[in-house]
Amino acid sequence: MDGAPLGRAAGSVGVRVVLTLVVRDEEDILSENLHYHLRAGVDLVLVTDHRSQDRTPELLERYRRKGLVRVFREEARFNAQQHWQTAMARLAATDHDADWVILGDADEFWWPRDGSLKEALARVPIEYGSVRGLQRNFVPLRRSGAEFAERMVIRLSASAPINDPATPFRPVAKVAVRASPDVVVGKGGGHQVFGIRGAALEAWHPVEVLHFPLRSREQCARKYEKTWTGWERNLRGDLARAQQTAETDRVDATWERLALDDAAVQTGLADGSLVTDVRIREALRPAGDDAFPRPGLDPAEDELAASVFGEAELVRKQRSVDDLERRAHALEARRSASRVRVR
Repeated sequence: MDGAPLGRAAGSVGVRVVLTLVVRDEEDILSENLHYHLRAGVDLVLVTDHRSQDRTPELLERYRRKGLVRVFREEARFNAQQHWQTAMARLAATDHDADWVILGDADEFWWPRDGSLKEALARVPIEYGSVRGLQRNFVPLRRSGAEFAERMVIRLSASAPINDPATPFRPVAKVAVRASPDVVVGKGGGHQVFGIRGAALEAWHPVEVLHFPLRSREQCARKYEKTWTGWERNLRGDLARAQQTAETDRVDATWERLALDDAAVQTGLADGSLVTDVRIREALRPAGDDAFPRPGLDPAEDELAASVFGEAELVRKQRSVDDLERRAHALEARRSASRVRVR
C-alpha cells in the first residue's frame, strides 16, 4: 500500500475527520490500516509511536512525507494510551480543524454504514457529541502464506456465545467524538470519553469496527509480550491469562488455544457461530471502483449485535460492582482487625 488517498468520497462532504492511533511494532497491518481509512474518508491520521523497533517508523514516514500522517514518538517505558489519545484528540480540534475524531487502533477498520466515513458521521444529529461503533471480531486462522486480509475472512457472528471474561473477543464498542479541545479519553483505549458537548448516541451505530486482533503465531506472541511489558498494570483478563501461560514457557499457548483450523471453521459456519466476511479483503484489493458505499452488515444481525453488547455491558458493570464490594469488605475487615489490636 502506498498511502495514496483513493476513491471519490473523501472530499464529497464538508466534514473533516481525523483518526488517532497509538501503535507499537505494527508493520504487518499498519499500511493497510492507513490506506483503508484514507480511502474511506479520513483526512488526517495522528499517530503516537510507542517505542516501535520494526518497520513501523519507516512506514509512518512514507505517509508523513505526503502530509497524511502526523507522528509523535514516545520512548517512555510504559504505555500511557489514555493520555496520548487525549492529547491527540485535542490536537485534532485545536490544530487540525477536525469535526470528528475517531479513536482507533492499528488492528481496527472503521466501516461506514452507508457512504464514506464522512457521510456516515455527517448524518449524526447535532445534539449528539459521540457515537459508538460495535466491534466485529475476526478469528485467527492456522492458514499461512498470504497477507492477513486475504486469509482472515472469518469472524464471530453476533449470536456466537462469548461467556469468557478473559477472551480477546468480548463484545465491546469503540467511540468517535465531535472534536473538542476539552475532550478526555477514558481508560482502556477509546471506549469512553468525557468533556464533550452533546449526548452519546447509543441507539444507532453509523459505523462498525472490523477488528483483527490476532493475525499470526508470531504476531500473537509479540502482541501480548509488548502489552504486559509496556503497560504498568494489566487491565484485561486476556492479557493476564496470556502472561501466565508465557511465564510457564508456553509462549504459543494463546495462539494454540484460539487459532482455528479448517475443520473448526467449517463447524462454526455450519452452526452459525462463525460467518464469512470479505469486506476488508475486497476493500484492500486493487479495484476499478474505489468509491463508497460498500456492503454493510445485515440489519437483523446489527440489531442482535447491539443487544449482545448491551447484555455484555450489564455483566461488566455487575462485575465492577462485585469487585468494589469485595474491596470494601476487605478494607472493613482490616479496619476491624486493627481496632481489635489497638484495644
